[in-house]
Amino acid sequence: MKITIAGTGMEGANTITAEARRAINDAEILIGGERMLVPFAETGKELFVSYKPEDIVEKLKSCGCERAVILMSGDSGFFSGTKRILPMLAGHDVRVLPGISSMSCFCSRVGISSENMKPVSLHGRNANIAVNVNLNEYCFFILGGDMTAAEVCRRLCEYGLGDTAVHIGSDLGYPQERIISGKAKELTECETGKLSVMITDNWEHRSVLPSGITDGSFIRSEVPMTKSEVRCIAVSRLQVSRDAVVWDVGCGSGSVSVEAAFRCPDGIVLAFDKKPEAAALTRDNARLFGCDNIIVTEGRCPEMLSSAEAPDCVFIGGTSGNMSGVFTEVYKKNPSAQIVVTAVSLETMHDARVCFRQYGAEPEIAQISVSRAENVLGHSMMRAQNPVFIISGRLS
Repeated sequence: MKITIAGTGMEGANTITAEARRAINDAEILIGGERMLVPFAETGKELFVSYKPEDIVEKLKSCGCERAVILMSGDSGFFSGTKRILPMLAGHDVRVLPGISSMSCFCSRVGISSENMKPVSLHGRNANIAVNVNLNEYCFFILGGDMTAAEVCRRLCEYGLGDTAVHIGSDLGYPQERIISGKAKELTECETGKLSVMITDNWEHRSVLPSGITDGSFIRSEVPMTKSEVRCIAVSRLQVSRDAVVWDVGCGSGSVSVEAAFRCPDGIVLAFDKKPEAAALTRDNARLFGCDNIIVTEGRCPEMLSSAEAPDCVFIGGTSGNMSGVFTEVYKKNPSAQIVVTAVSLETMHDARVCFRQYGAEPEIAQISVSRAENVLGHSMMRAQNPVFIISGRLS
């Protein structure tokens, strides 16, 4: 069977490419969501309404046709169902035709160039709004489900980004199309259609990836903090990718969580601490730095880890004497996770080394000694901080 997957653009029959139109004219059956098929209802061709890949594949097997077109909204290569259905069409003669994406369409509507824009889909995961706005001058959000434009604006306000300029496009290409512009703090109650997109324009975005953030920049209390110099090295040893799942076990003030969160704007940081004041402080610092991809859980580890999403990398700042239990849970979830442990005592360093070796890894061990200048009677005197061991490695 010859199968064409064609992007319909934002306005269906009005914006479809000439090549896609020829494929539609030659096809015996058209398949897609209801709104994609409406413009072709009078063609006399068989129409099959479905957006579920499994149903589509079954229909193609039973329809007895030689030429079929599967219609995808927008562009077939931009957050499209094409990616999921393509592997299921092995053995057929398949070609994919692009369309006009919602990003391209909306950028042209509001007069903003798209080449430096970060695209983010909020279908399924909604913990990566503020952190991406924080790190990019322009972001393009595809909204969906419970994540409305108003909810995105409320999130930006919660994380200190209420002055960010936003443009909202609702029902693009339809008669009821609306475009709303303003600051996030002005649009927290705006009502839009279910088919909505948003562009954020944050001229105060962070142009440099924060690393070794000064200790005084964080909200502080008596809760322990991994100091700047040690934190800088420890986070680098985590090898955090953009879409990583990071565990911060014994998160304390949340300083490691924040620096890790900036490195995984498409991922998530799961922070754990048994002390209520530490969990609260980590939440406060996440809001202060605009990192809504930090999810804080209060409770004891390793018990709290059993239901957590599998990690790619793990920072262990404190285990209340149960280092082995934490390593066991990490190994159950991901036997090849990268782990970094900080320790101020020889006993903790020894326990970490034993745990690494238990799972076939020989860790790298470094000791960091930091001295900071203080003014004493008009003179700069160096005051030594406690030396810290950094034990790191990847499980076998």
